[in-house]
Amino acid sequence: MAQSAYIKLVEGSAVSAISPDELKQHLIDYKEQLASTGRQLGWNYADYAFPYTIETKSGAEDKWFYLKGTSALYKYIVFGVGSENDGDKERHYIQVVLPDGATHGDKAKGNELCKHLAKKLKAELHLFNGRIMYFNPRK
Repeated sequence: MAQSAYIKLVEGSAVSAISPDELKQHLIDYKEQLASTGRQLGWNYADYAFPYTIETKSGAEDKWFYLKGTSALYKYIVFGVGSENDGDKERHYIQVVLPDGATHGDKAKGNELCKHLAKKLKAELHLFNGRIMYFNPRK
């Protein structure tokens, strides 16, 4: 059964909305950060810490994309963006889906990527297990 995590852009978040292209850029920046760490350590850390390629299906470019695993330990993680009406406000979110057949490695990397994105965007993170982590400034 597929599992979903949500990164909700709430009041106090760094941005109020995000597009799939901006989300891809955050993931590319994360991979570059890992590559920089690898150069300092003297080995190819980025390939181990981010074992995915970013893939897009034609016709879905404006809603979602997926990460395709580059080794047998990792298969897929799907990223999508959307919005919901919360009273009179429109709230945007990022949905991270582990499809059927996803591995334990996918779930671990999914949690890692969700936490990184939520910290960077100062957002509210609803994890795969239903727990909530707050990275947004709250009163």
